[in-house]
Amino acid sequence: MTAHREVWITGIGLLTCLGEGLEANWRHLDRGDPPPYDDKNFAPYIVHPLAPVNFDKQIPKKSDQRQMEPWQRIGVYAAGLALADAGVAGNAELLDRTDMIVAAGGGERDIAADSAILTGLRKIEARGAFLNERLMSDLRPTLFLAQLPNLLAGNISIVHGVVGSSRTFLGEEAAGVDAVRIAHARIAAGQSELTLVGGAYNAARWDVLLIFEEAGVLLKGGFAPVGERGPHGGLVLGNVGAFLVLESRDHAQSRGARPHGRLAAVYSDRNKRAPGDVEATLRRQWDAVSAKLDRAHAAVVSGAAGLEPATAAEEAVLKDIGLPVRHTGTYIGHALEAQFIANLGLACAMLEHGKLSAPAGTADRGSSPEAMSQVVVTGVGNWRGEGLALVERAT
Repeated sequence: MTAHREVWITGIGLLTCLGEGLEANWRHLDRGDPPPYDDKNFAPYIVHPLAPVNFDKQIPKKSDQRQMEPWQRIGVYAAGLALADAGVAGNAELLDRTDMIVAAGGGERDIAADSAILTGLRKIEARGAFLNERLMSDLRPTLFLAQLPNLLAGNISIVHGVVGSSRTFLGEEAAGVDAVRIAHARIAAGQSELTLVGGAYNAARWDVLLIFEEAGVLLKGGFAPVGERGPHGGLVLGNVGAFLVLESRDHAQSRGARPHGRLAAVYSDRNKRAPGDVEATLRRQWDAVSAKLDRAHAAVVSGAAGLEPATAAEEAVLKDIGLPVRHTGTYIGHALEAQFIANLGLACAMLEHGKLSAPAGTADRGSSPEAMSQVVVTGVGNWRGEGLALVERAT
């Protein structure tokens, strides 16, 4: 993909277990403090909980907060941080022209209703009829409607006044990659000047842990960094809200906006995950970006999920390439739709500070390149969906 116009990242909103805002996250990564995780409340599973946050600061109306589930509050809050960071928040003239692309999951379940139904099913022979009856009577239509993923975009529009075009993507990690890819392509092609793009994930919930447990992919038996989770690997899910404001260079300069970085390229792909597929896909993406790289001043932020054999396949590619690598999932967990977007923000922090974060685990290797000017961000889905982006120091 050839970009016709430069695309700058002028706003970053991050909400993770490390804290609120880009600098709070960077300080934790820079110090190399132990990753915050909870292995008690959802034992035997491990999650990266959300850092303490006062949602009133970005969602002032209690009535708005009440009609959102936690994942939506996380996303709306992170979106507000990004808009404020870009100098767009509260500017009606800019917000009227701000497009929005949101990558989100399908919402949260009514745990009490689910538990009552599952308990009742054990005592009933006509399970089909019982299930239909309880679903009709126990699930409120308003609850269902509030869980639609496009409601996150709607709530951002209501709370923050973003009223340009709106798109919502659904589909785990690939949705986050494609949200950024399309936002970048539209700005590069002159179809948009200013776009808010992001996603959110709430991992501290039994329903989503049950879903991943059924697939047998959750890490159990003690926390370990990405790349050190044994022959089968394992997910440690994380609470993450991540939004970026992308903007054409000319538009940003016309209003005096400062860039965090330049988004030079974004690639996305899928494969069947047959043996060798992940490695072949990632090598194809690297071939596409390699001509843009100044290897002496470049590094990698990996979005590997921690599952095998996909994580090992990416590791094989990264070893061959030979650039310094950091795996941020060790610190913030894996947040599906929001993961790739969060890593783009963290890559910008590394470029702005001129160094990589402290290593965490044996998969993190290499020291910060001298005068680091480029970071390649990868994404390897827990099931399918591979992505790669090049972020550069903006001048």
